[in-house]
Amino acid sequence: MRWRRVRSRLLALLAGIGLLAAACGNPMEGGAGRGEIVIGASDVGETLLLAQIYAGALRNAGSENVSVHPPVGGREVVVEALRDRSLSLVPDYSGNLLRYFDENTEATTSQEVYTELRRALPAGFEVLDQAPAEDTDVLVVRRDLANQGVRTISDLAPLCGDLVFGGPGQWADRWREKIKELYGCEFKQITVTDTGGPVTVAALRSGDIQVADLFSTSATIENNGFVPLEDDKSMFPAQNIVPLAARGALSEREKQALNEVSAVLTTEKLTRLNVEFSEEKRHPLDIAEDFLRENGLARGRE
Repeated sequence: MRWRRVRSRLLALLAGIGLLAAACGNPMEGGAGRGEIVIGASDVGETLLLAQIYAGALRNAGSENVSVHPPVGGREVVVEALRDRSLSLVPDYSGNLLRYFDENTEATTSQEVYTELRRALPAGFEVLDQAPAEDTDVLVVRRDLANQGVRTISDLAPLCGDLVFGGPGQWADRWREKIKELYGCEFKQITVTDTGGPVTVAALRSGDIQVADLFSTSATIENNGFVPLEDDKSMFPAQNIVPLAARGALSEREKQALNEVSAVLTTEKLTRLNVEFSEEKRHPLDIAEDFLRENGLARGRE
C-alpha cells in the first residue's frame, strides 16, 4: 500500500520545519492528555502533509486542542505510540497496514484490503473511512526500455534475468518470491538504494539499475520521463489512505470531519500535494490550509 509521497530530501526538509517541533514535544514523552488530539506522522514524507490536513479539519470542526508531531519513525514505532496513547491518530496506507497486522493476507483490491484490515485490527485501534487516494508501490523503467514493448510487469518478466533492480532494503524480503511466483521474474541482481528517493532516481537515470520501485504519487516519475509498469496480476495490494486512530481518542463529530477529508482526497489531488511539497517547496501548513479551503472544508463553511 504504504511519495503517496523523495525520502531523504523530504526528511531533510522536515528537519528544518522548526515550528512543528517547537509546537509539540516528544510523542514518546507523556502522551495525549484528556481532550487532546496528538496527530503523528511516519517516516513516509507525505504523511506529514496528511497529518496537517487532518489537524486543520479537526480544528475547523471545533476541536481546539490539536497538535501535530514531526515524523516519529516507521510503522512499528507509530503503532506502539497509538497503543500507549502518546499519539491519537496517524495517516496510514491500507495495504501495508493490513500486512503489518496479518502478514499472510492475500487481499489485493481496495475493498478486500479495507474489509480485512478492519477485521485484523487489534483491540484498541480503529480505522476511519478510507480515501479514494492511493499511493502504492510501482515498478518503473526508463523510456528506452519501455519503448521495447515493456509496459506491464508481464512484459518485463522475460527480461528480468538481465536486469538490475533497485529499491528499499525490505523489498527483497517482501516481494522477491511473490514476483517470481506471479510473473516468473527473477532479477539478475537486487540492489538496495533507498525508499523511493533520490538514490533510486539517480541510479535509474544513470543506468546503474534498470528497474526501480517508486511510489505511484511521486512527482519524480513524470519529471524524469520514467514509465510506470502496470501490475497486471495485482502483486501489490491496494494502498488507500486511511486514518488509523487509538480507539476512543476521537468523538463522533471528529470522526465525521476526518471522513469528509477522506471523501474528497483523490490520487490526483494527493499527487498534486506532493508536487507542492517536494518540488515547489511550499510549507505543509500552507498546503493543508489551501486543500481544506479548496475542498469546502475550511473554517466557517456552511
